[in-house]
Amino acid sequence: MRQMEMSKVFTLMESGPVVLVTTHDGQKDNIMTISWTMVMDFTPVFALTTGAWNYSYAALRKHEECVIAIPTVDMLDTVVGIGTCSGADTDKFARFRLTPVPGKVVKAPLIRECFANIECKVIDIVKKHDIVVLEAVAAWIDPERKEQRMVHAVGDGTFIVDGRKFDRREMMASKLPPGV
Repeated sequence: MRQMEMSKVFTLMESGPVVLVTTHDGQKDNIMTISWTMVMDFTPVFALTTGAWNYSYAALRKHEECVIAIPTVDMLDTVVGIGTCSGADTDKFARFRLTPVPGKVVKAPLIRECFANIECKVIDIVKKHDIVVLEAVAAWIDPERKEQRMVHAVGDGTFIVDGRKFDRREMMASKLPPGV
């Protein structure tokens, strides 16, 4: 084995799905790219890491809601583009030709071009680590969308794309919640 530089260790763990998080600040919509996400348990509770460095963070804190939109690999350049500009001076929906769709529960918009959208309410913010805990209140999926492979950030400017799925549901049946 070769020892790894500590400054690069996060690249071993970061590869959760890259998501787009939309917010509404009372006047305008915005989108931020987030690669630090976590499922909290089998209930619809999630966490993401963001903070004051993201323009959307103020709206997320103030209005306590957002949409987690899950893009697919065909949107990779859009996802990276969204993450490399600021909503402070850019209408990201217009710049990246994305279609905002009104949510059923929250004011933040869904993104029509994404494979799935999860409307969420903020239930906690762990300030020490800038962790935002969210509870899903509505969810939407486009099963007819041809491209469904998600993108995972490694953290060094490279990405991994979902590949072949392996079905072990029968083996794991005793550990899965009913209906999954």
